[in-house]
Amino acid sequence: MSKESKRREALVYHAKPTPGKIKVVPTKKYASQRDLSLAYSPGVAEPCLEIDRDKENVYKYTTKGNLVAVISNGTAVLGLGNIGPEASKPVMEGKGLLFKIFADIDVFDIEVDTENVDEFIETVKNIAPTFGGINLEDIKAPEAFEIERRLKEELDIPVMHDDQHGTAIISAAALLNALELAEKDIKEVKIVVSGAGAAAISCTRLYQAFGAKRDNIVMLDSKGVIRNDRDNLTSQKAEFATDRKIDTLDEAMVDADVFVGLSMADIVTPDMLKVMAANPIVFAMANPNPEIGYQLALDTRDDIIMATGRSDHPNQVNNVLGFPFIFRGALDVRATKINEAMKMAAVKALSRLAKEPVPEQVNIAYGETRLTFGKDYIIPKPFDPRLIAEVPPAVAKAAMESGVAKEPIEDWEKYQNSLLERLGSDNKLVRLLLNRARTNPKRVVFAEADQLDVLKAAQIVYEEGVAIPILLGRSDAIAELMEEIEFDADVLIIDPKSDEELKRKNTYAEAYWKQHQRNGVTKYSAEKVMRERNYFAAMMVNEGDADALISGYSRSYPSVVKPMLELIGMSKGVSRIATTNVMMTQRGPMFLSDTAININPSSKDLAKITQMTSNAAKMFGIEPVMAMISYSNFGSSENQTAEKVRDAVEYLHRTYPDMIVDGELQADFALNSEMLQATFPFSKLAGRKVNTLIFPNLESANITYKMLKELNKAESIGPIMMGLRKPAHILQLDASVDEIVNMTAIAVIDAQEREKRKLKK
Repeated sequence: MSKESKRREALVYHAKPTPGKIKVVPTKKYASQRDLSLAYSPGVAEPCLEIDRDKENVYKYTTKGNLVAVISNGTAVLGLGNIGPEASKPVMEGKGLLFKIFADIDVFDIEVDTENVDEFIETVKNIAPTFGGINLEDIKAPEAFEIERRLKEELDIPVMHDDQHGTAIISAAALLNALELAEKDIKEVKIVVSGAGAAAISCTRLYQAFGAKRDNIVMLDSKGVIRNDRDNLTSQKAEFATDRKIDTLDEAMVDADVFVGLSMADIVTPDMLKVMAANPIVFAMANPNPEIGYQLALDTRDDIIMATGRSDHPNQVNNVLGFPFIFRGALDVRATKINEAMKMAAVKALSRLAKEPVPEQVNIAYGETRLTFGKDYIIPKPFDPRLIAEVPPAVAKAAMESGVAKEPIEDWEKYQNSLLERLGSDNKLVRLLLNRARTNPKRVVFAEADQLDVLKAAQIVYEEGVAIPILLGRSDAIAELMEEIEFDADVLIIDPKSDEELKRKNTYAEAYWKQHQRNGVTKYSAEKVMRERNYFAAMMVNEGDADALISGYSRSYPSVVKPMLELIGMSKGVSRIATTNVMMTQRGPMFLSDTAININPSSKDLAKITQMTSNAAKMFGIEPVMAMISYSNFGSSENQTAEKVRDAVEYLHRTYPDMIVDGELQADFALNSEMLQATFPFSKLAGRKVNTLIFPNLESANITYKMLKELNKAESIGPIMMGLRKPAHILQLDASVDEIVNMTAIAVIDAQEREKRKLKK
């Protein structure tokens, strides 16, 4: 894309369809006169009086506790310089957008038309009662230091100048990890800092807080090395003045371990890199172009650990990793300030997170095969969903421990769950499944392990301790893929077509033939089908050589179901298998049945499907509240389709009176508890939140779950197989890595539950 095209695209993005990037959205009902009388006069007087009695009630009755002001005077906007308050507004709106999407924090951006420090401070102090926190942005140094210092002293809400501390926090986390990889001690390394503005000063101070020695630091500004014999140094520059008799960056770089650039493009040359110490760490963070090009630096030193401020290279030092989550933690404990302890806690949380296994969705988002802690991954990626659950609690705890929290948190698990729910990323059920699976991991056969995504899922469950994978497929292809994704583990690899597995195949074929010899199966045909991986996998489970199996990634559902039914068969008392999907919706997990097997089930089949779905929900630790769906409500239609649903409900009420199920019901009544209560108060579902929908046929169930998945981007787990004698679960064609991981956890838990039932007998 040409420069002009990019320019036009940016302008259109900001102008259309509505100018700007943020807006105010009501959080209360406003449709009726009654609503408006509560929102404004006369109803609004009541919270006003409560706040007048106790100012702390402002957090109870208004948005203050989740509202941050992003404030600038436009004197140091990005790399654009002093462009004024109006021109800075797109940046401040952008900051507000980032606060919202990453941490669900509301923002008013405020552009102040003054360069006078006292006037700016007075303005912010006068509007501070509106806000729960103040984010200072794009204010030039040295004024930025004075403004932040005084506002922190004079206000009782969190204040942070992100240009200073955001970069400091993210780069400090990266530095700690880079030093670990380089096997160097922060107390001993020689650090060169190019730049002496607000960000550079704050970065260097924070590095010192983690152990860097002032005598080992050389800082440079536009005039060269900041020496203690230079005149007219600001107090901030004087803080880092050196007594070394050097003047230039070339001299400072000799034997340096770390270079931190917050200055200008292309001031570092390859020759400068060559004279640095072994395993040099180079953070070239000038934007948009770094102090030395990323590829040029790598071509110059193969032992370098490199970070930039750019998103198109590894190790981007991006402030969005910090400020949304730091303010989130500060707001949630009503901190009176953001202090050094809170900033250091954020650094440690980011450093720690980079060393943990990376979710597959992050790999996908960044086009990576597999991100792992190392030279090319020393800090988390901005779209890592774990940031919201890891950094704010660390900041909140530090606020509590350092005595600046007015509203301490007591239930940390509940708090972490609330953080995930803020962004609509409520993965509690998934975490529950994975944790349960880890308590007693089982042997799971992956019947298509020579498919990259299947193998990546197997790697994840192995490394996370969720399951013990057994890999079926072409052994040479599996080995090649394992090398590609760095899956270095001692796991069992089996090629059913290989002569090396002849003994095992013959054993399985003999067992299969004896089971089915009176059903037209010959010994020859039994031996032949054992070369087919789904038959082989099923026999592994049947014969106790594996506890569960996963298949279906590359083959149609019916073709995979057939060998499962033929070899594994149905559980005792089950006349028809079925499937359910768990949809992660805004109202919580929803079970939808039957989504994959029964085209037009009878009333008896529907009753059985409901029973099995009830058991499946309980396996997830969820009490099922089940609505049997139709196009009619409680006998309003005499059509056969509605009648079969009615008959199934009657049977269930009669046979299982304690089961919470009712119907037939239209979907809106099933999902809207107020409508249901008002119109059908006699229903067993009245006053309850339905979490399970049983559909009258495959068509309606399958269409519904796929529409939810695509239109609402609801995450799906399933289809989960119900009714088989052994744990065998079939994936949808081309399932994602995350879906395969989740289904593996289901298979493990299925095996665990069966083992428990067997031990009870």
